[in-house]
Amino acid sequence: MPAVETLNCPMCGAPVQSDAANCQHCGARLATGACPSCFGLMFVGAKFCSHCGAAAARTEVPGTAHARCPRCELEMQQVEVGTTSLRECDRCHGVWVDKSTLEQICTNTEKQSALLGNAEPAAVASEMEFEKSIRYLPCPICKQFMNRVQFANCSHVIVDVCKAHGTWFDKDELRRIIEFIRAGGMQMAREHEIKTLETRRERLLEEQRADRIPLPGTVQENQIFDLNDVLVAASNLWHWIKK
Repeated sequence: MPAVETLNCPMCGAPVQSDAANCQHCGARLATGACPSCFGLMFVGAKFCSHCGAAAARTEVPGTAHARCPRCELEMQQVEVGTTSLRECDRCHGVWVDKSTLEQICTNTEKQSALLGNAEPAAVASEMEFEKSIRYLPCPICKQFMNRVQFANCSHVIVDVCKAHGTWFDKDELRRIIEFIRAGGMQMAREHEIKTLETRRERLLEEQRADRIPLPGTVQENQIFDLNDVLVAASNLWHWIKK
């Protein structure tokens, strides 16, 4: 990732870092989600993304249906980043992506990575970053609390998911997910799932084998004879001896 540069706030002129979303001095917004490739935040006025080099492409869509940020409870802004429709919070810079849009983003990103052939092995973080105070967020659409899950089970990025409506990404999480996918993360996730299922299958087979082995002093169900059969056999044997 490129080194963080020092820039100046266009509103007050104070020095700010290129990855700052707001000016610490006057509070002016400095970065917006404008990269159609990696969905990273871009400094206001920048023409190219500092993360991946793609040209900026952002259009705000006025007059759209209202939806509140699940974290700040402010009205989110509907934006078009390239051809992708997102909802963005101006305060916390989180992004709401509906279910079908996220599926399309993941599919397109994985296809592009495969075609370009420039994917590097997905970096595995030594440990996951957890919030100091966990807070379950409501879905902006149905208002039900969302589930906190690790994206693809091995990305080390915790997101908030409403299965029916979409996924909430805190600041910079969507860009991290794109990097994960480009690095072959989805294939790694599939291989991880297959390995997990195979491990469960082997464990079940071992348990089934163990159930078939009689324990000392016990009799398995299939080894218990019907008492009537035993009595009938004994009676027949007694009559045969008397002859």
